[in-house]
Amino acid sequence: MRTRGPSRTRTVCLMTPIRKKTLTAIPAAGMLAFALAACGSPGSSGTTAPEDVTGEGCVPIAGEELVALEDDRNLQASENILAAFNADSASGSALEAVNAVSAQLTTDWLINLNKQVDVDRDTPAQAAQTFLDETGAAEGLSGGSGALIVGYADFSESETLANIYAGALEAAGFETETQSVGNREAYLVALQDGQFHVMPEYAASLTEFINPDAGPGSDAVASSEIDETLATAEPWLNDAGLVVSEPAAAIDSNAYAVTTAFAQEHDISTLSEFAEKCSGKASILGGPAECPDRPYCQLGLEEVYGIQFGQFKTLDIGTLSKQALVTGEVTVGTVTSTDGSLAKGVTVPPGPESETEESTEDDGE
Repeated sequence: MRTRGPSRTRTVCLMTPIRKKTLTAIPAAGMLAFALAACGSPGSSGTTAPEDVTGEGCVPIAGEELVALEDDRNLQASENILAAFNADSASGSALEAVNAVSAQLTTDWLINLNKQVDVDRDTPAQAAQTFLDETGAAEGLSGGSGALIVGYADFSESETLANIYAGALEAAGFETETQSVGNREAYLVALQDGQFHVMPEYAASLTEFINPDAGPGSDAVASSEIDETLATAEPWLNDAGLVVSEPAAAIDSNAYAVTTAFAQEHDISTLSEFAEKCSGKASILGGPAECPDRPYCQLGLEEVYGIQFGQFKTLDIGTLSKQALVTGEVTVGTVTSTDGSLAKGVTVPPGPESETEESTEDDGE
């Protein structure tokens, strides 16, 4: 198996759909379909408590370890990991190989794989081999022949997943190489054209991107239920000449983190519990500037969970939000659900020297 292209970590802004009616090679506006056009000005001052916020809320509690609160009412869309194939390359043995990966890949696994790369500084190929060795996902595969190029977007999670798929496909008998293919606007066209053959994708984002009826102001079509999302996407995938694998249980979406010390102090593990115990004036949310108006961020937290915050602090999704959590500047920080910093035992230093930091991508995600 050969590898081409650099590895990057990522900071994502998952709030509102990018609308593209055709799959044409346009300069990147972002990697995932729920990208923000911009993530605001990190570190800018937050808002003061609105007069209509009720409840006392909970003041931040500093701490070095973080935990994501469970999205127990399914606010987020179904960003399950799956493999997207050029239809001509989606043979039965190739689908069997990547489906074997999907059967083993959980969110916890992906958190730990991202930790291995982004925190421990192993390569994506090493992390992929860890997954294949410990899960046995590539065992017993056969029937493959010929060469397949497995693409990956320019962040480390995608490269790790590509290496996992490549290892399983190789075990099935294919000759494989991995290749960096850039952003979705460019790589989906290249995938359709057969310039490469398969790559990791995110179900809801892919669905939003290929929706031919999407336009400014239109509603998102992806559901929080993965079966509904894939049923919606099926005719558009067929029209685009794409085939997808079975989805993994692993989901990479917005997540809302608190310090472990905070979670223990208030006996909180879910967003519903946070709503019951900590909705109110003392609670501070950190995230991208657009968060207060986005259905998958503060707006959704209030509409779905009834959570009110007394203050919002403009940060990002990832590095700055995590630093604000550990220093006690915010009660809740916006992260991604597969962030390696959420792995058990990982400590997040409070400054830019952090070993768990993620590089902000120029095109967002």
